[in-house]
Amino acid sequence: MEKNWIKIFTSPYYYESEMVKQALAENHIATVLLNKQDSSHRAFGDIEVYIHQKDFSNAIEIIILNQINL
Repeated sequence: MEKNWIKIFTSPYYYESEMVKQALAENHIATVLLNKQDSSHRAFGDIEVYIHQKDFSNAIEIIILNQINL
């Protein structure tokens, strides 16, 4: 992964990470999902959402306004 990407959200559930990604995308913030779940046992691992460092404050504001629990 390129430099200047930071993790902003982590969840064991794909749908939660996708909701965060969509909320940020609607506000023109580039996101990347990184699936760290075990391929044979979905109960282990998380889905992580990454953004550029420069978008951090805007992303936090969007997450708070959309009442997404961090």
